[in-house]
Amino acid sequence: MNTIDLKSELKPLYKPSAKTVVEVDVPAFNSLMIDGEGNPNTTEKYKEAVEALYCAAYTIKFALKRENALDYVVMPLEGLWWADDLTSFDRDDKDNWKWTMMIMQPPEATKQLVQAAITHAQDRKGLPGLRKIRFEPFKEGRCAQIMHVGPFAAEGPTIQRVHDYISRHSALRGKHHEIYLSDIRRAAPEKWKTIIRQPME
Repeated sequence: MNTIDLKSELKPLYKPSAKTVVEVDVPAFNSLMIDGEGNPNTTEKYKEAVEALYCAAYTIKFALKRENALDYVVMPLEGLWWADDLTSFDRDDKDNWKWTMMIMQPPEATKQLVQAAITHAQDRKGLPGLRKIRFEPFKEGRCAQIMHVGPFAAEGPTIQRVHDYISRHSALRGKHHEIYLSDIRRAAPEKWKTIIRQPME
């Protein structure tokens, strides 16, 4: 059995400092993705998306373990966030937020294996979100990022630090990106770890 640790192999991307904003170059990674919109705290579509992504990710993991003798820890949930009216973020108007939730997959997860795993998960679980999953490469290139420690509601100053850094060195582009490293069902909010990442020109 071959075991890989993608977060350790990609340490600059998935284990940044919580003290200093750093620049990273993010190459293309294949990911499971689901698009949606609405308040992540209340909309059923968001809950369905996250549930489906984890279901598919673990089905793929077990398929690779069985067929390729490959074991690994499933990568964390990630989210791209944006809105047609950017003031909705300032007003905390979550009902108008748009999002793409995703989980990065190892290189060994081929399109054929992923599709077979999703079909298998649909047959077993019947989760509505599984039908919305797309599997494709996602590349961000030059980005600035930092680790935020604490509840999501307290991210504002951390996000501003990233934006200020980019303003001094370049210009913002793309979508606000968050990577959720903590199990919020178990960890106390003050200990939640979230990578705040923003593409830059």
